Amino acid sequence: MFLSLAQKRRSIRRYLEKPVETEKIERIVEAALRAPSSRGFNPWEFVVVTDPGLLEKLSKSKPHGASFIKDAAVGIVICADPEKCDVWIEDASIASIYIHLAAESMELGSCWIQIRKRMHDREKSAEQYIRELLDIPENLKIESMVAVGYPAEKKPGHPKEDLPYEKIHYDGFGKST
Repeated sequence: MFLSLAQKRRSIRRYLEKPVETEKIERIVEAALRAPSSRGFNPWEFVVVTDPGLLEKLSKSKPHGASFIKDAAVGIVICADPEKCDVWIEDASIASIYIHLAAESMELGSCWIQIRKRMHDREKSAEQYIRELLDIPENLKIESMVAVGYPAEKKPGHPKEDLPYEKIHYDGFGKST
């Protein structure tokens, strides 16, 4: 079952004007909370956004690569507390992927929006823009946002024969079977 989700999941940037049911949002949230974290510290925090006005503002968090969140039914901002765990970036990233896979399992589309180390404009980071918009405490770092909604586009999974198997090494780098 997991492999079939991975085989068909694609980044979706176009969404239908259709709300995502509360039950589905709750299942996505549960999946995020079940994401593994280093030593079980669970440094992540999630801000679930369904307000169209806020989604519109989130779409302006950086000049490129965030505009489509305004058309999503849900935006999830993935934050983490670096004081709780030294590998908060990895933990937040894993949680982001769990959100993607949960969405895919319910036939919803999703797309990652990188926030950490991205700029809103010349003076302000995307992280600071979102922090101010959503009242996120200063101790939390924002890794990403994930747009979620009913897909308005269909993309086939990448064919197995197109996967970069040359990047797989066995029993040492540069060795194949």
